[in-house]
Amino acid sequence: MAQFFRAKNVFTGSEFIKNVTLKIEQGKITEINQLEVENAQQLEGLLVPGFIDVQVNGGGGAFFNAKQTPTCLHDIASAHAQFGSTAIMPTLITDSIEVMNQAANAVAQAIKDKMPGIVGVHFEGPHLSLPKKGTHSEKFIRGISEAEFTVYERQDLGLKMVTLAPENVSIEDVKRLVKCGVKVCLGHTNADFETTMNALDAGADGFTHLFNAMSAFTSREPGVVGAALWHQTSWCGLIVDGHHVHPASAKLAINTKPTGKIMLVTDAMPVVGTEDMQFDFFDGRTVIRTGDRLNSSTGELAGSVLDMASAVRNTVNTLDISLDEALRMASAYPAEYLGLGKTKGKIEIGYNADFVLLDENQYPLATYISGNKITE
Repeated sequence: MAQFFRAKNVFTGSEFIKNVTLKIEQGKITEINQLEVENAQQLEGLLVPGFIDVQVNGGGGAFFNAKQTPTCLHDIASAHAQFGSTAIMPTLITDSIEVMNQAANAVAQAIKDKMPGIVGVHFEGPHLSLPKKGTHSEKFIRGISEAEFTVYERQDLGLKMVTLAPENVSIEDVKRLVKCGVKVCLGHTNADFETTMNALDAGADGFTHLFNAMSAFTSREPGVVGAALWHQTSWCGLIVDGHHVHPASAKLAINTKPTGKIMLVTDAMPVVGTEDMQFDFFDGRTVIRTGDRLNSSTGELAGSVLDMASAVRNTVNTLDISLDEALRMASAYPAEYLGLGKTKGKIEIGYNADFVLLDENQYPLATYISGNKITE
């Protein structure tokens, strides 16, 4: 049975339009017109494409590294749906091969069950650089082996991402990852410019949380940051929470990269959507929340309390980016990065009915996945 939504204000991903009716059939938008339809659901506010977050460690009190189950994934996706995220890549940070396998099994079950919001999995590590490990546990950082490839080559995980340090993984292994359908991101790396560019030439196409945990740009050695800004076709995730990246650095990246190549990410931890002030972490450490900042008990930044709606607001308010562009950075651009640009990230005919209703200050009023209200 078709659903009808009457929206006063819509941002399609391309333009702002007014007073339109959306017809939804089998979870997809099949018509957009100006016709009044009796019994259409009236949407007061600004209807925008659902947000897509490629780096989500936890939310709603659930932490993927702590519990690798479909229930955990459901709790994380539900927490982020409150803030407008209609598609997420649950992210497992550096851990044992046993935990990686359990995480893969949980994601496979979620994909099989068509769990709302879960589109794949992001393994952030374990093939990282010790000097740039950040808050990741040193004891689990390791090179790539057949044990990990057994996980990465699975075809039941939906979309797949792996963040790695290119100085610790061979070019042949990067090519093998790409061949088996993995989106290879460079992050937690101390590589030089040449090594980074070689990994990009081998098929890597993303940078995880630009500027953070990567070799800096300098005059004589551009480093990973220089390669990320120089390379024209790669994507960069950007954490706009006021703690991870200085506003001037964020603006520099946005002005330097081609339009569409910077996407907002949260790097969210389990405290998102809760009032919790701390949670247990690796190696007997605790992650402590101070306002909207998270630090490990050993001092390092440890993910964020950021949600995607806040990331959009911060991008508008602190980076002087227009609302339409900030919304694209949260929806259309990550959709394109993940290869979902023809089904998600826009409100257009043929696209999934994934959208968020925002108030005048860009706070979510309701979130819809496949036309079904998930939260309000």
